[in-house]
Amino acid sequence: MAGPVRIALVEDDPVQRRIVTEYLAQHGLRPTPYASGAEFKRAHGQALPDLCLFDVHLNEVEDGFALARWARSRSSRIGIIMLTAAGDTVDRVVGLESGADDYVTKPFEPRELLARIKALLRRAADAPPPPPLLTEIRVGTARLNLERRILVLSDGREDQLSASEFDLLQILVKHPNRPLTREWLLEQAAHREAEAFDRAIDNRIMRLRRKVEADPSKPEAIKSVRGVGYMFVPPSD
Repeated sequence: MAGPVRIALVEDDPVQRRIVTEYLAQHGLRPTPYASGAEFKRAHGQALPDLCLFDVHLNEVEDGFALARWARSRSSRIGIIMLTAAGDTVDRVVGLESGADDYVTKPFEPRELLARIKALLRRAADAPPPPPLLTEIRVGTARLNLERRILVLSDGREDQLSASEFDLLQILVKHPNRPLTREWLLEQAAHREAEAFDRAIDNRIMRLRRKVEADPSKPEAIKSVRGVGYMFVPPSD
């Protein structure tokens, strides 16, 4: 990773914030501490850091899960570690579904957090560079044109997607092979319609499958993930 690693710590407990900041600084990492998610968003509205440490139970409207979803929606390469006081499996699962890469349960040894940070940074350094931006992406039997916001069907016809259909499909193709929850998809793609329930996503998925699947009853491109939501699977060839 070129240049100094940029790390952000969002922790509303001032004692915990100071302990983590000082410990990491002693080991060559200099995280920027934030007392709230709102403060973090104001600082990083234009450019995100390389790695974020988010406390799950923030004393504000948005918790750490919402903050992780916000950061992940803006970057697929940012590292996210959740700090949670709960040992409950539900919290860990929700954290990972929100886009986190790892989690550390409080109370934790600072050495453990440091080890997880270093492991995540190593994985990021070893990851291949992002592919060049594409204007068309294959989705099942069709091609999504991101510039013209249309779907080119298998017979060559152009389908003028509705704004909500395009938004949903664009989100799916930007997160390939990754299960996405209905709630997160609704939060990201429902702003142009008055639908405010998760079945709105199901209805849009059904419409999209009719356009991109060879057999909508046996979807291969937009698959259902039981108990979670949906996942885009790129063509293998």
